[in-house]
Amino acid sequence: MTQAKPSAARGREILARRPVIPVLTLDDRRQAIELARALAAGGLDVLEVTLRTAGAVEAIRAIAQELPEIVVGAGTVVDAAQMQSAERAGAKFLVSPGHTERLLSAAKDCALPWLLGAATASEVQALRERGHVVQKFFPAEPMGGAATLKALQPVFPDVTFCPTGGIDAVRAKDYLQLANVIAVGGSWVAPSGLVSSRDFAAITRLAADAAALQRKFQP
Repeated sequence: MTQAKPSAARGREILARRPVIPVLTLDDRRQAIELARALAAGGLDVLEVTLRTAGAVEAIRAIAQELPEIVVGAGTVVDAAQMQSAERAGAKFLVSPGHTERLLSAAKDCALPWLLGAATASEVQALRERGHVVQKFFPAEPMGGAATLKALQPVFPDVTFCPTGGIDAVRAKDYLQLANVIAVGGSWVAPSGLVSSRDFAAITRLAADAAALQRKFQP
């Protein structure tokens, strides 16, 4: 049996809190606070802020400092420098779309839970050998969606996934029926149109619907 990394249990605990993890692209501190509050009001208090904008790290810092009850993580972490910046900003977990040898080395020395990405059986196996038994499945829909994860389950029964990529409210239900899915990540709970129009009440309603989704198998 593969020896899981010590941080894997903490990662599993974080993901198990809610069935849906909002994946957010933010570039404004005030917007980050308002959006995080709206999502938490609907029941989604575990958030991933992607490092795709110049202001993403500051958005993470703002949420971590002003809303400590929310668990904020950093997504699209692709190198050690981003890992260190996110950790200093107060991120509680890290997410990467994939993995490389350099990233695996950085993850080895990082105390934070790190959700590294896999898209094929070979990649799942490679991460598992390094002790990463909680993984991101990305891009989920282009790589076969729920059917692919269902096929992987009997081969890697000790690996748990958080699929992300092309998932909406309807598709999320299919993933949450699988024994090897602990949560799904998606941006549908915070559409850019609603964010730009500051319709945070509508976002809270979407978050409440997502928080009410049921896992068939309890983590």
